Amino acid sequence: MTDEILRVRGLRKAFPGVVALDGVDFDLRPGEVHVLLGENGAGKSTLIKALSGAHRPDSGRIEVDGRPVEIRDAQDAAGLGIATIYQEFNLVPELTVAENLFLGRPPRRFGLVDRRAMDGAARELLDRVGVDADPRRRMADLGIARMQMVEIAKALGRDARVLIMDEPTAVLTTGEVDTLFEIVRALRERGVAVVFITHHLEEIPRIGDRVTVLRDGRSVAEVPAGTPEDELVRLMVGRPIEQRYPRERSDAGETLLTVRGLGRDGAFDGVSFDVRAGEVVGLAGLVGAGRTEVARAIFGADRYDRGEVLVGGAALRGGDVHAAMEAGVGLVPEDRKGQGLVPGADVQENLGLVTLGPTSRAGLVDRSGQRGRAAEIAARLNVRMSGLRQPVGTLSGGNQQKIVIGKWLLAKARVLILDEPTRGVDVGAKVEIYRLVNALTAAGHAVLMISSDLPEVLGMSDRVLVMSRGRLAGELPAGEATQDAVMALAVGGDGAAAAAAGENDDTLEGEADVH
Repeated sequence: MTDEILRVRGLRKAFPGVVALDGVDFDLRPGEVHVLLGENGAGKSTLIKALSGAHRPDSGRIEVDGRPVEIRDAQDAAGLGIATIYQEFNLVPELTVAENLFLGRPPRRFGLVDRRAMDGAARELLDRVGVDADPRRRMADLGIARMQMVEIAKALGRDARVLIMDEPTAVLTTGEVDTLFEIVRALRERGVAVVFITHHLEEIPRIGDRVTVLRDGRSVAEVPAGTPEDELVRLMVGRPIEQRYPRERSDAGETLLTVRGLGRDGAFDGVSFDVRAGEVVGLAGLVGAGRTEVARAIFGADRYDRGEVLVGGAALRGGDVHAAMEAGVGLVPEDRKGQGLVPGADVQENLGLVTLGPTSRAGLVDRSGQRGRAAEIAARLNVRMSGLRQPVGTLSGGNQQKIVIGKWLLAKARVLILDEPTRGVDVGAKVEIYRLVNALTAAGHAVLMISSDLPEVLGMSDRVLVMSRGRLAGELPAGEATQDAVMALAVGGDGAAAAAAGENDDTLEGEADVH
């Protein structure tokens, strides 16, 4: 017998033109949380897909309870007690919450699906992860954060011995993260082994026991979870990163985006602000404050009932994405896989999605031009890929995000709305994206940035707008935008002004998270 429930030795996996894993060693003990850390493209996703049966390694071995095993598919993994929660949700939007929780294994009675029993069992699982949702509600009607918690509940329902969690906290609030960590600790006490992948380094000492660092497809270090963040960053990227938020401020120019009195019943109301050339305006607020809804309304993806949007002083027709694009507005959505990419298409095709029509000649696609422009922007963004024909769905999360941003660079968008631009992106790729934002504003573009990472909003914004309950609660210049001041506006109430002045620190800390 062995102390490890899971052991990986010399694992190798190659794709055309790319070696994703190059001799990875990794082990997992019962009742521990083992953090898997590395840049996007380091091999983390490939490793967990090998453990969950989505990829078959070319060489090396996987052992469970000291026995060599072959994991050919998800059923093999489930039979070994391995459950995986992927960063990109494995849910069916048109099915109900309960149907998703018991997909492929619904309770039956007399040969028929027992919906009453399924709904009851679903409520128990949802209660375990602190989600207040009707089991019969359609999955597509839930927000991203609650979808993540449903994925976690789904895995808990399988009574796994090994639980792999890929970026589970990326879209969760502080309260939801605390609930998740309580669940993980309870699992650890029951002897469940957890593989935990995160780019939020501050989470590691809170929940982890050990850390294995991957770099360029190899396991380069195993360190305690209490290892200082600077050392973890050095191990991940092979060099120190001196400045996490390298904002280079530019002089603000003309007003490029004007929003006046924007409102939609039940979502937001009376939203007014400007974004000028050369500046980054951060949009902060609690979950449900209406930030993403406002962004989508500006871009024309959703309707609004009142108010107006102007670009460069010219009124923009509402509810019309093509009109927004023609006016020079681009949107990088929070759900890059579902709304920002065509996963089955290749890198070149995804980069050319926005410019395909405008660059066509006599109705014919300018393939040579598209290829040249795609190659240029991919090189500029340092996209890690085997080539322009690589399916974008096989890229790492950080490189996928670069593609989503890159298509708007090719379109020369004057106003770029970034909704969760670094979600699921490692620290090195984050800095690359921040430098890209600097380049955009230096060239006279305007950026509206929404992020659930409050330090990111504070570090990269020239001004911070704070939304609360569908309305703008206030605006803070960079010099006055502290976490306490933002949170005071986000939660609202009579104590907001005092807390903004730093008089209410203890009351706000830990109560909510900006999202």
